[in-house]
Amino acid sequence: MRFSLVATDGNARAGILDTAHGSFPTPVFMPVGTYGAVKTVTPDELEAAGSTIILSNTYHLYLRPGSDVIQRAGGLHSFMGWNGPILTDSGGFQIMSLSELARVTEEGVDFRSHLNGDRHSITPELAVLIQEQLGTDIAMCLDEVIDPLSDRETVARAVERTSRWARRCLLARKRERMALFGIVQGGTFTDLRVESSRGLVEMGFDGYAVGGLALGESREDTWEAVTAAAAVLPEGQPRYLMGMGTPEDLLKGIELGMDMFDCVMPTRNARNGTLFTSEGKLSVKVSALKEDTGSPDPACSCYTCTHFSRAYLRHLYTTGEMLGFRLCTIHNLSYYHQLVSGARKAILAGSFADFREEVGKGWRAGEAFDSQDSHR
Repeated sequence: MRFSLVATDGNARAGILDTAHGSFPTPVFMPVGTYGAVKTVTPDELEAAGSTIILSNTYHLYLRPGSDVIQRAGGLHSFMGWNGPILTDSGGFQIMSLSELARVTEEGVDFRSHLNGDRHSITPELAVLIQEQLGTDIAMCLDEVIDPLSDRETVARAVERTSRWARRCLLARKRERMALFGIVQGGTFTDLRVESSRGLVEMGFDGYAVGGLALGESREDTWEAVTAAAAVLPEGQPRYLMGMGTPEDLLKGIELGMDMFDCVMPTRNARNGTLFTSEGKLSVKVSALKEDTGSPDPACSCYTCTHFSRAYLRHLYTTGEMLGFRLCTIHNLSYYHQLVSGARKAILAGSFADFREEVGKGWRAGEAFDSQDSHR
């Protein structure tokens, strides 16, 4: 993997990231395909919407169908029919969020499957092996994910363990074509975020992620934590802000120097009948759209907005037609990709602040985006 920084505008960055399965420009938004599929859309539709890299989940694919099954099928790219880059997270967040019976030890995480209660253990070494079996392009270290509002002593212990696990992940990696990112932890304590970042940088990863945020802390605390980490992370390597979020979150993260983003918000909201548009949120469920023949978002050039009306999307949603979920998903993903693409062009032109202000005017004219449920 190689990252080339092309331009900066303040702290905002535009770059190119080369991987074993192709290159893509940054900033970039990665749709979430937890089980090896982005819900309701095909790989062709993802590509048409502007997707250049997708995210899948180590924990879920390990449990089913099994990383060994995927390896025998030729790897995740072949298995799911996606030819572009894939990033897989390590599963640490899912292990902790889905199982009340998870137990963290120095060796790793012991947990019961949320599917059938079977016992499993994932160590840093196994997390790397699973991702190597999947054939991912960018793998994440196993980290200890905790409530960001935990007390300082608890957060400090998690930072130290995450650092030890990160070193073990580095030693376990055998597949050189797979990039490996360390994950910065530290809750809302900025000094612990700095400590975590410095420790990972000293180890020498291919890139760095900032994790453990958007889990209940205030937005002010979120951005202070991101700022603290970004000040330490190397300029010449990619920075990934995990699990966020709204369109405002993306632009704020870009402003603070982040390059890569993922979140379930565009796809989950699409299935719930909510579109992200240049004028804020649009609910296709409301009766006021029954005879509205206008485009869902006149400023959007996606397939949905250039072929169908608000009234039609409302009709599909109220009748439970699957096509409605697909069309809303295509729009939301297209909107996110167009947003980060516009941000990149503005960075290259040295006008990112103006771009952000102009986009924000449109959002302020409509219904505000909800920052809740921003994590994957």
